[in-house]
Amino acid sequence: MLSLVWFQRDLRVQDHPGLVWAAAQGAVLPVYVAEPDLLAGPDASARHHGFLDECLSGLRADLARAGQPLVLRVGDAVEVLARLHAKHGFGRLVTLESPSTAWSRARDRRVADWARGRGIAWAVLPQPATGTPLAPPALPFVTEGTGALPGLKALGLAEDRCPFRQPGGRATAEQTLEAFLGARVQGYARGRLTLTGAERTGSRLSAYLAWGVLSVREVLDAARARRGDDNAAGLRAFAGRLALRQVADLPDPGAPGAADPARLAAWRGGETGLPFVDAAMRAFDATGWLNARARGLVAAVACHHLGLDWRVVGAHLARLSTDFDPALHGHALRALAGVDAPLRLPDPVTVGRQQDPEGAFIRRWLPELARLPDAHLHTPWTWPDARRLRYPEPVVDPASAARAVRAAIRARAPVPRPTRPVLIEPLPIRPQGRQMALDLRAPG
Repeated sequence: MLSLVWFQRDLRVQDHPGLVWAAAQGAVLPVYVAEPDLLAGPDASARHHGFLDECLSGLRADLARAGQPLVLRVGDAVEVLARLHAKHGFGRLVTLESPSTAWSRARDRRVADWARGRGIAWAVLPQPATGTPLAPPALPFVTEGTGALPGLKALGLAEDRCPFRQPGGRATAEQTLEAFLGARVQGYARGRLTLTGAERTGSRLSAYLAWGVLSVREVLDAARARRGDDNAAGLRAFAGRLALRQVADLPDPGAPGAADPARLAAWRGGETGLPFVDAAMRAFDATGWLNARARGLVAAVACHHLGLDWRVVGAHLARLSTDFDPALHGHALRALAGVDAPLRLPDPVTVGRQQDPEGAFIRRWLPELARLPDAHLHTPWTWPDARRLRYPEPVVDPASAARAVRAAIRARAPVPRPTRPVLIEPLPIRPQGRQMALDLRAPG
């Protein structure tokens, strides 16, 4: 029986349980459905499109080496699957678990109804978490054209230069993993605590994990093979971060509310007058990456100090993030906004001094402040010659805004306290998710 393996956020042939299981049953038709409503949704951007295109190119090449190139089709999932079924008559649909959103759940209900009506079994396999990674299977050839992603203009996506975006694809992912485990991991435990440290010692694997170019199990297996006294602390800390990557359901956020256009534009453009926040936003825009603590800070400042709707904030951060993961980032944002958990409000000036004590990061991304004296770098409005700066005054006074937020919090009904505190770097609260068992010990 022919099986159609529907790739979603699992863009690899290595350690792919669905592909291995389907190949053991017979011929396989590997398919990626480019859904315009998803690729051009409110949380999508051209940088996602570019990264995805590179990942699909690598997947296509790997599948071709296994015997069957990737089939890429554009359109509504049900319509694409129906056309392929009419031509090939596949009897089984195979997918891996992926983060669930309101949009994807509605799509999956339509696919399930269609498959049920035609007697097609739909097997959804769990993402691999423990054990030995699976080798790619050999695939019998099935005649079918390949296809390509629609262009930015066809999707209505604006150009997005992102000059320092990470490249996508399996080959680059493997190189990044090797570079991390070979050197950077030794400083990971301490380096990840600050933004400048995370730039030097971070794994930079989040985008490849978010799109499924690498599996968590593969990364853990590679980490086990590199165990040693000089990197033990870094590997433990890294395994702890991997433990947060779960497959989970994300609640429907509802329609976003109104957002002050001037404040939103200032925050998006790195022009709030709060130097560390602005530097982080400019870096985020240029690179597509920001470490978790700094990402949490810019989100919290937007939601609370600037009073922007958390859904508007979340959509913009999603568009900036090459490593956007709907479940991981969605739950983190809900916690930061106080939707699902009590709020701990960060002070952007204090956090900036902690994260960038020497001011190197601020000076790199805010060249207009490069010559500002160290004592005033995090609070340029306190410099006697502040009027000479080509840098805006703060959109809000951070201390006054924080007091107003705390007063509003005291006036509203309390949110039940979670089992762990919500910090600047939030731990996603996902009761629906399946916690993965992570272990860096050698097998056996």
